[in-house]
Amino acid sequence: MGTRTDAAVAQVVAARAELGEQVDRLEAAGRAAVDIPAKVRQNPAKAAGVAAGGAFLALGGPKRLFRRAKRAVTGKDEELPSELLPKEVEKTLRKLGTDGKAVRGTLEREFASYLEDRSKARKKEGVVAAATAIAVSALRPIAIRGGRQMAERMLNPNGPSFQEQLERIRERRKTGGGASGSPDEAGL
Repeated sequence: MGTRTDAAVAQVVAARAELGEQVDRLEAAGRAAVDIPAKVRQNPAKAAGVAAGGAFLALGGPKRLFRRAKRAVTGKDEELPSELLPKEVEKTLRKLGTDGKAVRGTLEREFASYLEDRSKARKKEGVVAAATAIAVSALRPIAIRGGRQMAERMLNPNGPSFQEQLERIRERRKTGGGASGSPDEAGL
């Protein structure tokens, strides 16, 4: 039974050493991932681009950009004319006296003509709005995927920084600055 116990202890010691190595690698990966100053020093243009892209997404840039494009295509930035309320129209027509009936007829004909002309323009705007909606729905997943990729790039530990962090952790463990995975300290 002593041989099996020795073999089990050896397996536990090997597993503990492997666990210690994996913990060191995990810590190094975490430290390298959040070591933003090192990433900025190594590649300042990329870091600035990632920061600008993140700010663009956080401030609702895609939504604003699509709204502006839609306004540019549909032309809905026109100022609406001031409108007369029905009470004001009636008051104005009464002031005209006998000519009020003729003016009312002219107003009704002009308004009907306006509605016909406007319905044609509205149909065109509807087609443009539908095309814009299709474009936005097609581009939204691309924008979301780009945002996710940007976030992954920001949090991805790069090779040199990861190795540097891993060496620091191993050195700290050797000098006794952290918990080591040796079986002597665990009492085995």
